[in-house]
Order: sequence, then C-alpha cells, then structure tokens
Amino acid sequence: MSFHWFLPTSGDGDQVGAATVTAGAARHDRAATVAYLAEVGRAAETHGFTAVLTPVGAGCPDPWIVCAAVAQHTERLGMLVAVRAGFALPTLIAQQAEAFQAISGGRLSLNIVTGGDPAEQRAYGDFLGHDDRYARTGEFIEVLRRAWAGRPFDYAGRHYRVDQGGLATPLAEPPPVYFGGASPAAETVAARQADVYLMWGEPPTSIAARVARVRALAAEQGRTLRTGLRLHVIARPTGAEAWAEADRLLAGMSPERIAAAQARFRRMDSVGQARMAALNAGRTDGLTVAPNLWAGVGLVREGAGTALVGSYAEVAARIDEYAALGVDEFVLSGWPHREEAEQVGAEVLPRVRPTPERHHVAGDERRVGAR
Repeated sequence: MSFHWFLPTSGDGDQVGAATVTAGAARHDRAATVAYLAEVGRAAETHGFTAVLTPVGAGCPDPWIVCAAVAQHTERLGMLVAVRAGFALPTLIAQQAEAFQAISGGRLSLNIVTGGDPAEQRAYGDFLGHDDRYARTGEFIEVLRRAWAGRPFDYAGRHYRVDQGGLATPLAEPPPVYFGGASPAAETVAARQADVYLMWGEPPTSIAARVARVRALAAEQGRTLRTGLRLHVIARPTGAEAWAEADRLLAGMSPERIAAAQARFRRMDSVGQARMAALNAGRTDGLTVAPNLWAGVGLVREGAGTALVGSYAEVAARIDEYAALGVDEFVLSGWPHREEAEQVGAEVLPRVRPTPERHHVAGDERRVGAR
C-alpha cells in the first residue's frame, strides 16, 4: 500500500471546496501561494505520504508550473501531476516530463485526465465526444511512452501522427502513469495503458467489482496494473467528533451552492461523476452510503465526492477493507489540507495494517526514505 495527499492549488480553507472550478466555490481563507502549497507538501512529506496529487481544469493554475515550484521546497515528496490529454501533443509532454525529472530528482508521476465536462472541454477548444476523447487518450499514452524510449519512431493513429519523433535519449526514469474513468471506454484504456487505475470512493462492493473487472481486462492484454482510490478523510479521536465535523462541513454548503453544483454535474458526460451524483442524489440527508462512507462532499465538489468519516481506528479499518479488495494506493485529502495531512498521517496511517509494499510507488521499487 502507498498513500498520497492532495495539493489544493485553487486555494484552501475549512470548508469543502471545488477542485477545478471557481464559480460557486467555497470562500478560500488561504490563497494557493507557493509558500502555502509548500507547507502542505512538507506536512505530507513529514507524515508518511508518498506524493501529492494536483488537479487540472479551468479554475486552477497549470499543474506543471505549480508542482515544479513546490518540488523545490520539498526533498523527496513525489509530484503526481495532472495532464489533460489532448490539450498538448504527447511528444511535447514527453519533453516536459524529461525536464521535470531532471529538476526534481526523478519525483514525477503523471495523472492522465480525459475530461468529463463537455462545456469545459469546449471552452478549451476541444469538441470531441466522450468515447472519442478516451480513444484519443489511449493514443496519447501510447505515443508518450514511445517518445520516452529515446528511439526515433513513426506513428499514424486516428488522433496523432508522428514522423521520426521521440526524445534524443531514453528517459532514465519514465514517470508511472495514473489514469481514471468509470466508463467501458475508460476501462479499456486503463487495461491497455495505465500503471495505476484510479477510482473515486464508492461502497466496497462497487469497488471490488471494478477492481476485478479492470484487472481481468488487463490480464487479457497480458498486463497487470495497480489500483488506487481517491477519498477525503474526516478522522477524529472519536466517531462522534468526526461526524460532528461532517455536520459542520454540510452546514457550510448553502442551498444555492448545492443547486449550482448539481446543475453542473448533470450536464457532464462523465460516468464517474454520474456515479458520485447518484450516491447523494442532491439530498442533504441519508448521505451515509456504506459504513463510515459519507457522500456529502459530492453535493458541491466535482470529482471525488465521498469521505471516510470516523475515529482514527474506524477510518484505518475501512482503508484495510478496501486494501483487502485489491486497492493498492490511496489518495487522501481533507480541509484544511495542511492540518489534515498532519492529523491523518500521525493518527490514521500508523493504524493501517502494515504490508510489505508500504510506500511503493508504481514503476519505482525505491522506498520513500531513499529519495
């Protein structure tokens, strides 16, 4: 098992905030300056997290630039940089990855994002439909990997053409590729191309089925892949304190914010977002969808919309349950991110059942302490 944290590049505070949009987002008490994000990064690094995930979207700054800056203020923390497939040529991304590895000491991982909001995609200038976007993502990753090989290559696909492209020399440390998506088109790409398949938090029975399905698809391709789960965490000394904190966060979501967010989610063609929305159905009651799994976050936040809520021991036990179902990596977060990184790292992670692969990073057998 390995654990990662989240870098709130749109700002931070003590309320549930959106990750990639500004309209209707919660008021941020802490600006996402390099100094503050470095504090979050150092808190994660100090308290046992392997890497920090960054978002990509219209309402947050470019993750390449932000992570390159934060990397200079941390020593060994990995940077799980989100890249929107199709918005830059994969041959250029290969060069950016090469430069990032050089300046960070090999701490890059890539989270390849396809995009699930057609309105946002069009605002960027991308008019492809859902399945075509995933087909492009599959080609994107294939070209990216071939470029890292350091041998001139030609490529003629539906979305990309390359004539004698690629890096001049092989990339010594190709970044592991993280990728998520809940549709059949996404699972096909994951099975063929991903190192780690990421999912948003759902009840254990749903996660077990998804893990089994994507690993079976990968086996058909002669591949194995790791799986990861993206969850928020509300952990306190007692369960009562944790649920009181969840109630406080819910009280901070105005009906107007909820309505605006839910309207946006309905226009998306993301299967994963639809699954998150189905867990809360826009209601402010009945949000406990499995033991210690709360769907209230998804009332106003796009993407990962569930949180593990409970005592330190209860949250650790739920993580153990997901691990037993085949989840290898966990990307966690909480508001505010600096203090919650400290609390979760100090109180929850030590209670998780130890495994021989603790701190493993996909594609990299080194341990965190060696970085």
